Amino acid sequence: MSASDSRTTDRPVLSGLPESGQRRQLILTGVVGTVGRCRDHTRQALHDWGWLPTEDPDQEARAEDVLLVVSELVTNACQHTGGADQLVLHATDRTLRVEVYDGAATAPHLRLPHTPGRPGGHGLHTVALLASRWGHTPRTDHPGKAVWAEIDLPRT
Repeated sequence: MSASDSRTTDRPVLSGLPESGQRRQLILTGVVGTVGRCRDHTRQALHDWGWLPTEDPDQEARAEDVLLVVSELVTNACQHTGGADQLVLHATDRTLRVEVYDGAATAPHLRLPHTPGRPGGHGLHTVALLASRWGHTPRTDHPGKAVWAEIDLPRT
């Protein structure tokens, strides 16, 4: 392999996207097994967008990180807000944004002090560790909020 072959190019990781990006939405009202359904929906999107399957262990690990972020955000909505009612994935060639909508106006917060050996209270700490950014925004369509996380995508 020459030195030029090992350089990072400006080729997007999510090669299966239209130029403007793509948004995927999963309505969760009345859904049983919400976390698993959200993970399956996200995994399918990653397949459709060309991220999976992959022989690249770093890309595989990053895909697992995305699935873990989805799991943590949906689990938090189920445990603390009465349940998520929508999952939205928005991908461009630079960023993957995960949004989980619920009907509660209460803002999410990191549980402090964080005690790693104690059960519970790790979800948002995990999201903060794996995501490039995270936060929440109030809903404009009806009461509640969206808790979101953005993952910056590497270039290949």
